[in-house]
Amino acid sequence: MRKSYAGGMAHIVRPTSAPFPRWNGHAKGSTAYVRILAGLSFAGVATFAQLYSTQAVLPILASDLQVSAAEAALTISLATVGLAVTVIPWSFLADRIGRVRAMAWGISIATVLGLLVPLSTSFGMLLTLRLLEGMALGGIPAIAIAYLNEEVTKAHAALAAGSYVAGTTLGGLAGRLVAGPAGELWGWRAAALAVSILATLAAVAFLILVPKAQGFVTAPAAGLRGAFRTLGGHLRNVRLLVLYGQAFLMMGGFVAVYNYLGFRLSGEPFGLPGTLISLIFLAYLSGTVTSRWSAGLTLRFGRRAVLLAGLALSTAGLALTLTQSLALILAGLVVFTGGFFAAHSIGAGWTGALASTGRAQAASLYNLAYYLGSSIIGWAGGLVFQSLGWNALAAAVMVLACLTAAAVAVVHPGKERAAA
Repeated sequence: MRKSYAGGMAHIVRPTSAPFPRWNGHAKGSTAYVRILAGLSFAGVATFAQLYSTQAVLPILASDLQVSAAEAALTISLATVGLAVTVIPWSFLADRIGRVRAMAWGISIATVLGLLVPLSTSFGMLLTLRLLEGMALGGIPAIAIAYLNEEVTKAHAALAAGSYVAGTTLGGLAGRLVAGPAGELWGWRAAALAVSILATLAAVAFLILVPKAQGFVTAPAAGLRGAFRTLGGHLRNVRLLVLYGQAFLMMGGFVAVYNYLGFRLSGEPFGLPGTLISLIFLAYLSGTVTSRWSAGLTLRFGRRAVLLAGLALSTAGLALTLTQSLALILAGLVVFTGGFFAAHSIGAGWTGALASTGRAQAASLYNLAYYLGSSIIGWAGGLVFQSLGWNALAAAVMVLACLTAAAVAVVHPGKERAAA
């Protein structure tokens, strides 16, 4: 820094060789890194406990409200439809007001709506509240991956994304384990209330823990034209399109399996009660493990290889459910779940890495495909199950996994490291 005295007045001249320091993100092991992962894990619990809160009690809900299996599954599908249609609007809002503030708004509104669900006086009101709840929850998955890619060092972004997905599996598991026994004892309304209370506590923990963003830069207000230009650029990227296809097909198949396996196990020859059926969701723990494990493996084998391995695992696990042995069915569910979450954690993190601009929108398109698959295939799977039985449903999901693997293998290069 030097002084110049042009015109008799002193002016401060900053050296042009000293640019503002570039933000590289929080390193693994730092306090902020730990708080980010812990905060987003609680956000995952609050989001996915609520989103799938009725799944563990679908047979009870169907019996109480006198609706079919496919109609009962609409309580899941409409929530995920609501999430799907709002992930992109939430992402643009986050570009204006900040990632953390947008997530805080979404999670707070969703918890209030979740507490109203047990008060539903009709099936129509229940579906409406579930739709609105899903719309509010769109503010979490739409933004979380973009937030991670901005706040964590590039070398550890895949690991951080895996940790976040692991948190979502714990959220889904916690909600179902709470709902199952509560529903068996006191009905589906008590189950929904118990899950909403759990989600509220998790939301408070998220608001306390998550640190202020440092890598966020407010996006210019480019209007609708700029928004569509950003989305169009992502949709013309074939590598991103394949990941969106993977999210649509695999999430749809995943939700269909969990929606209707409970109906299969409650019927002959198994005849399991609701409390025991809710324990099948313990298989989510395999996803908690593989989400983080697969992220670490990308450093050695690349994203493509690990994603394909996850798809192969999920297909092999689902094949085991074609038997009449309860032990093999449960083992297959564990393998299927672990493979699915391994593939999902890679796909979600890879999307953020491939998008050099408009990361929140790229992640939102992934989530749009993910939850549209959950809504459409998750519901349509019930029609297959009701008409043709479990084996036909499982075979259809296996075909979807094979189609996904073929698309990934063709479009993505054979050697792709985590930083790609």
